[in-house]
Amino acid sequence: MANSALSKPLTLSPELEAVVGKGPMPRTEVVKQLWVYIKEHNLQNPQNKRNILADDKLKAIFGGKGEVTMFEMTKLVSPHLS
Repeated sequence: MANSALSKPLTLSPELEAVVGKGPMPRTEVVKQLWVYIKEHNLQNPQNKRNILADDKLKAIFGGKGEVTMFEMTKLVSPHLS
């Protein structure tokens, strides 16, 4: 199976579960659910859609940052997966 590391269900931190739902879930699904949450709560920067404006739940995942890029987001989510 190609990329089995990406499709392996991972344990999520409580902060991450508050946003994407109960784990375990694969990283790909986590990222998909993060985007669902971001779009539902209108958290993309209108001037730069690649940037995410964090609400309180996302700040808990993003290490307190108020705005992160899409690429930063993936990096900041990693410590919340095990």
